[in-house]
Amino acid sequence: MQHRTLGKQGLTVSAMGYGSMGTVVGYGASDDTESVAAIRRAYDLGVTFFDTAEMYGWGEGERLLGRAVAPFRDKVVIATKFGFTPDFGTDSRPEHIREVVEASLRNLGVDSIDLLFQHRVDPAVPIEDVVATMAEFVDAGKVRYLGLSEATPEVIRKAHAVHPISALQTEYSIFAPDAEPLFPLLEELGIGFVAYSPLARGFLTGAAKPAHEYDSGDFRSHVPWWHADNYDANTHIVDQLTELASAAGITVSQLALAWTLAQRDDIVPIPGSRNPDRVAQNIAAADIALTAADLTRIAAIAPTGGHGGRGTPSPWL
Repeated sequence: MQHRTLGKQGLTVSAMGYGSMGTVVGYGASDDTESVAAIRRAYDLGVTFFDTAEMYGWGEGERLLGRAVAPFRDKVVIATKFGFTPDFGTDSRPEHIREVVEASLRNLGVDSIDLLFQHRVDPAVPIEDVVATMAEFVDAGKVRYLGLSEATPEVIRKAHAVHPISALQTEYSIFAPDAEPLFPLLEELGIGFVAYSPLARGFLTGAAKPAHEYDSGDFRSHVPWWHADNYDANTHIVDQLTELASAAGITVSQLALAWTLAQRDDIVPIPGSRNPDRVAQNIAAADIALTAADLTRIAAIAPTGGHGGRGTPSPWL
């Protein structure tokens, strides 16, 4: 597994990471035993970057990830996030940040968090105050690096002026290229990029189903890509990508992940799967080099991404 650098503060991680949201929330019923096996399979295959958040089960996801990586904790990078409320509002008040970070340390069973993200910008709290509070934990040795998620250029600049930001985490895939306008700023400031949902929440696996076939608690049943007026057009995109992938002897998932890795050398995608074999398939994409012709063909198939929005507004657009 190759490694990539996030930011200029010394954070190095595997080129492919692991996103753990699906182990506890968002994608239907889960099995802890299988999820732990999937996480450990990822590590065995070279993944050293594991991402979670307070919001993923309100501590349940952090506890599961902590148990899974406990045997090799010192050899991996753990990222977690704060900032959501149970009703999907935002709360980045300094006193709340302190409570959440201390709880995350306990949930993960660690002495320090390698990368701490603000999960969503809180319009009620100046970002300078947020980052200053996050930096308290760096000074105390309880956090190593800082990150933001789904932030605007103005917020990124203000945050970086208070304390170096090592990574921005935002949704990014063939279906969701919305973050690309941010790339020049990230390059200017030396901030790495963590791409969540690089398989478009599963649409780019070739296993998508119409929205009504998912449980009401499954995030995908509410994402516009799955809406009736977009579904067929998006399926047609995936069919064309699958044809291209088949010609190269890879899966459409691997094509999508290889595309993400090819966009910049400081992008780290974090696909998540609870299936150890699917995890292995995803990780194999890190060794796939797409040709210029492949990238041109992908751009022609999905010139503006998937049909319908990703369900999360891009505040910088």
